[in-house]
Amino acid sequence: MRLVMKEPVETAEGPYPRRWWALLVLCLSLLIIVMANTALTVAAPDMTADLGLGSADLQWVIDGYTVPYAALMLLLGAIGDKYSRRGALVLGLAVFGGGAVFGYLADSAATVIAARAVMGTGAALIMPATLSLLAATFPRRERAKAITLWTATAGLAIAAGPVVAGALLRDHGWSATFLINVPIAAVAAVGALVLVPPSRAGHHDRIDYVGGLLSVLWIGALVYMIIEGPHFGWGVKAVTAAVVAGAGLVAFVLWELRHPHPVLDVRRFAHRRFAGSNLAVALFFLAVFGAFYYLTQHLQFVLGYDALGTGVRMLPLAGAVFAGSALTGWLTPRVGMRWTVTAGMAGGTTALALLTRVDAASGYGDFVAPLIILGLAIGLALSPCTDAIMGAFPESELGVGGAVNDTSLELGGSLGIAVLGSLLATSYGNHLTDATRGSRLPASALATAQDSVGAGYAVARGIGEQARRTAARAAQATDPRQAAQLKAQAGQLKQGAEQMADAVGSSFASAVAHTSLVGAILLGLGTVLVAVLLPGRTPAVAEAPAEEREPARSGAH
Repeated sequence: MRLVMKEPVETAEGPYPRRWWALLVLCLSLLIIVMANTALTVAAPDMTADLGLGSADLQWVIDGYTVPYAALMLLLGAIGDKYSRRGALVLGLAVFGGGAVFGYLADSAATVIAARAVMGTGAALIMPATLSLLAATFPRRERAKAITLWTATAGLAIAAGPVVAGALLRDHGWSATFLINVPIAAVAAVGALVLVPPSRAGHHDRIDYVGGLLSVLWIGALVYMIIEGPHFGWGVKAVTAAVVAGAGLVAFVLWELRHPHPVLDVRRFAHRRFAGSNLAVALFFLAVFGAFYYLTQHLQFVLGYDALGTGVRMLPLAGAVFAGSALTGWLTPRVGMRWTVTAGMAGGTTALALLTRVDAASGYGDFVAPLIILGLAIGLALSPCTDAIMGAFPESELGVGGAVNDTSLELGGSLGIAVLGSLLATSYGNHLTDATRGSRLPASALATAQDSVGAGYAVARGIGEQARRTAARAAQATDPRQAAQLKAQAGQLKQGAEQMADAVGSSFASAVAHTSLVGAILLGLGTVLVAVLLPGRTPAVAEAPAEEREPARSGAH
């Protein structure tokens, strides 16, 4: 057996015998992409304290990964199709691992953001390559099962990131969480060379670089606008990004309609199955990413769990994703994807609706049912959509197909964090203003507390620390009258700290309930729209153009 797999899978007489081992490598590659974000959510408080990050800095630490990731996928997917899908995967893993090492060594907000951008570029190479290699390696009859396992991996990564990061944070600094990705990337790169057969399009025309660059322009500008506008206000930067995104999208569509070999044939969006699947992915992850954003904050700040405890308590979600994936693998061939996808989206809507009951008295038990239902919903809905999107592309464009699926996912996730996150912040600030009305809290302290739930608890701790210092002065005072005054002042400050902490917790809980209601309404409306768009039990190729129904086998390299 050769150390490096050089034989293209297309030359084999039957199915590639080690295809399930190859799938393990592809799932490992997917694992680090998702863990890079979920691990950061629990490392963010330590990073903020160590580097003195403001809210804008922290937001761009998170989203510095998202912009290049979303913007570059389509172009890099097309390049992988033409030259080497496995090569794109291995290169992406190297870039991603290098960015992770850079993040470990970073000592300022700017260098952390730069490291995250490098990792996002690597992810843009990895993500479409995993799906295109999966589709090229597995025969069509097994592809849905393989995609189901690929999807379940994402659910595992959602919980694994916080658990592993939390364990590291007990004995190490936040920078160690970047190193989680390095050994996995190294193992995946070696595994790709040994177990994943090389693949590229058997015939691929010259790459439409103009269309690819236009896609980078409008998607990058759109993601930037989504991040900048809701969080930092609709100033010149956000408005300019909106104009660039709109103009770039129009130019991209017009160019692709006229180009003989477009990087993405936009006419595919006229097919109900394809359009409905992409819409379902975007809307579903709008809700999932938004909910994950505020659920982890509630567990950490309001309920007081540490990073590891937060990750462990997200495990019901991961287990439910596996169960939902197994269920959809059995159910979809029998009832059709419209029913499983609609059921999954309805389940997600139900999970968000249950979160509207969260209040100041809610404990972890109130979150278990929503987490399980949300995990089942992810497992039910995502795999059939991904299979339908990939099935709409010929073998020569599998990388582009993977990029389209992942771009829909990333755009939905970015919208979820931006829109629901902005709504959460506004609702929290308004509730905190009401809860502290009539108190003697200085305006500057209230403004600081309104910035985030973490800042609110920091203000409460600051008042508590002031109370302890005053009490110590009272104990040391020799004048009984002065001691009594200081003791009374310390008592008032202690009471104020407790009231402030209670106000922050209840305000954030109310904001979670309000934001969940809006998310449930959005996803519920989207569920109806997707149910209308998706066809019934129509074969996967029924709406595809005739020349795509029996695509040529891809060549290799």
